[in-house]
Amino acid sequence: MEQEQYSDSGFWAKLKDYAKQAGREVVQKALWLYYAAQRPDTPKWAKAAIFGALAYFITPLDAIPDLTPLVGFSDDLGALAAALAMVSLYVNAEVKQEADQTLKRWFD
Repeated sequence: MEQEQYSDSGFWAKLKDYAKQAGREVVQKALWLYYAAQRPDTPKWAKAAIFGALAYFITPLDAIPDLTPLVGFSDDLGALAAALAMVSLYVNAEVKQEADQTLKRWFD
């Protein structure tokens, strides 16, 4: 997926509509990537990897449809985890704290 297929509005719409169904782990990783991409010190190559994974997450055409019970988000989780492995240096405590605040609003 290319960065052009990613949009902030698409990202937030997908999270809003599917947060409970996707589960906390998927949403947490998506938020880590999103907030890491917002940091000015995250390099362009890392942002490209992040936006590629987030584009896959928000695209309606998945390897496993998101409406499939239990396994629908497993491919999304795999894409997010792969991106996180590549850019983990840019997912710092500040990024995780920001994600945790969002998670608390949605899941607590």
